[in-house]
Amino acid sequence: MLRQPVPISARALNGLFVALARAPPSTACTNASALAIDLFNRMAQAGRRQVTAPTIYTYNILIDCCHRACCPDLGPAFFGRRLKTGIPTDIITYSNLFKCLCDMKRTEEALGVLLHRMPDDLPDVISYSVILKSLCDNGRCQLALDLLRMIAEKGSDHSPSVVSYSMVIDGFFKEGEISKACDLFHEMMQQGVVPDVVTYSSVIDALCKARAMDKAEVVLRSMVHNGVQPDAVTYNCLIQGYSTLGQLKEVARLLKVMRSQGVMPSVVTYTSLMDYLCKHGRIKEAEEIFYSMAVNGRKPDIVSYSIMLRGYAIEGSLIDMIHLCELMARNGVVPDLYCFNILINACAKHGMMDVALLFFEDMLKQGVKPNEFTYLTVISAFCKMGRMDDAMEKFREMIDMGVPVDTEVYMCMVEGYFKNGDSVKAKDFITKMKNKDISNRPQKGN
Repeated sequence: MLRQPVPISARALNGLFVALARAPPSTACTNASALAIDLFNRMAQAGRRQVTAPTIYTYNILIDCCHRACCPDLGPAFFGRRLKTGIPTDIITYSNLFKCLCDMKRTEEALGVLLHRMPDDLPDVISYSVILKSLCDNGRCQLALDLLRMIAEKGSDHSPSVVSYSMVIDGFFKEGEISKACDLFHEMMQQGVVPDVVTYSSVIDALCKARAMDKAEVVLRSMVHNGVQPDAVTYNCLIQGYSTLGQLKEVARLLKVMRSQGVMPSVVTYTSLMDYLCKHGRIKEAEEIFYSMAVNGRKPDIVSYSIMLRGYAIEGSLIDMIHLCELMARNGVVPDLYCFNILINACAKHGMMDVALLFFEDMLKQGVKPNEFTYLTVISAFCKMGRMDDAMEKFREMIDMGVPVDTEVYMCMVEGYFKNGDSVKAKDFITKMKNKDISNRPQKGN
């Protein structure tokens, strides 16, 4: 483009930058937005002979690229450069600037620009939402509420949307301010803003987590009455709430209601119920649900497998546990660190160290790095069996792998050597432990 004899048109320039801004990361270019910024700077340095003067759209795209490229500090610089050129600003300019300022944790500065420097006819729902989200994400929900009410007072085109209200309601729930969230939910409806399925689900989820199931059911009925159809997420919140309380009759009722309304239970629905059953020793019932998932068109995910593996391990059903692992392999589900730790720990506890080590080797082959709990499990088992050479081999491997060694691992080795009558090596480990100054480090689990 720079080598062309005629100047580059603004349209061509903007088209290039838009394409780069929207391009996903790839091996050819990991950060296309950053490349757009770099290219603009190179073109600007080439002079006006080759490049038509940037337009309002050029700067809007570039400021957005600063946000996308995780270079928010460049956003205000482009904004200032635009002001110097005399190019007018629009709502997109300010919205992109607010994103950059909020990324830099300068939300109050963005708010100051919104309230005092931005022309009164420009602010819209999007520009307000950028700042509302940042305030809520940073635990400033009361300030977000004040801004929301100020917007509502302006009325007309400035009226907050359901998304704006939902942000602040969800923020209050995350801060534990349930009453404020519920009050704002009712205030929103009084303002004539109709909640959508996301808002209702957020309120229901928070009430379920607070074990206020009666109130959650009231909100559900209100939701249906207002013509908003509950989805799988809504029902999942209620099912998880009832499961936590052990009210399985209510869970069965909700599952029946879901199916009658054509809402298919999701993997999360099944997983929530399986988790409750396994935690209360009802493995067979959880197993029935697990195997019914595929029949109902839901493929179990890694979380589903983890719950069943943990259930089998607690029950001591190692054969079922290994069969489930084989099913995982056939279905192309690769165990994660949590799964491998369950398998290795269960086998080690039942003295099946050969099987535990096979899982350990498979873990390394799959590229999953063992953690402190993995090594502690194996080392502890070897020490109890008197296989101190094997325990020492794993201890050294743990260090070579860069896995932190804490007090519990050292104490396993010490106790193992003492039990096997080798007090010299036991005392050597005590000395090493003191020299490492790890005696007071917190112990880590799975």
